[in-house]
Amino acid sequence: MKNDRVLALLGLANKAKGVASGEFACECAIKDGKAHVVIVGCDASDNTKKKFRNSCEYYGVPYYEYATKEELGRHIGKEMRASVAVTNAGLAGSLIKLLDSSNLGGSIDG
Repeated sequence: MKNDRVLALLGLANKAKGVASGEFACECAIKDGKAHVVIVGCDASDNTKKKFRNSCEYYGVPYYEYATKEELGRHIGKEMRASVAVTNAGLAGSLIKLLDSSNLGGSIDG
């Protein structure tokens, strides 16, 4: 199942210390040019989605809405997380391929 592969890859990225999670950490990763892809939970607030969508578009970072906040958090060993930025380029590339092939979430490539 695609869902399991995407979330499992997020967990792997976290173990490789290639993830920034939570609003503030994700914003910093995007602005510092360290984020290679940003994933926001589908159940995040409209304001949160808009903020990250706009920020990713401005800085040229691929943006996806995927899974729930609870699922995102659980797979990176944390509590609920509305946003996750993958800072490991190789794992981010693999995630983008999986997300694109699953046709889930909205992608905004910069």
